[in-house]
Amino acid sequence: MSIKRIGKHLLEHGWRVRRIFPPEALSVIERAIKAGEQTHSGQVRFVVEGALDGKPLFTNQSARERALDIFSQLRIWDTAHNNGVLIYLLLADRQVEIVADRGIDAKVGAAGWERICKAMETDFKAGNFAGGVVKGIQAVSQQLAAHFPKHGTGPNELSDKPVVI
Repeated sequence: MSIKRIGKHLLEHGWRVRRIFPPEALSVIERAIKAGEQTHSGQVRFVVEGALDGKPLFTNQSARERALDIFSQLRIWDTAHNNGVLIYLLLADRQVEIVADRGIDAKVGAAGWERICKAMETDFKAGNFAGGVVKGIQAVSQQLAAHFPKHGTGPNELSDKPVVI
């Protein structure tokens, strides 16, 4: 457990998340998810968390481990075709993680998701958070469309609204 990491998380304030992702930015992200889901049968969720607190912080939970917890809590794994994808951003650590259900993960693989994360992180470093998220959603949607194209009108199994923690 790093004192520096604990300090970063304790000093990260909720107002910063709201400043970086105001309601207008969250609406743009939601529209990007909806647009992407018109091209595939997968389900995409975006979650941004300002900082860890409590047990996750003091047990030194990594961004990846936290993303896996959220993937489970939001039941993204519970889609009909095992093609749900979570894009998770932990602002205090400046880390983005993509967690994909086994159906799509078997097609794209860790290297494919990592490329998308790296591209998003480049935008984040430039201060383009909403734009980076939208590009990430578009890239994930391209993968889903390639492997799980939309056939007819299927149900929207998961909410398209971004989650701010």
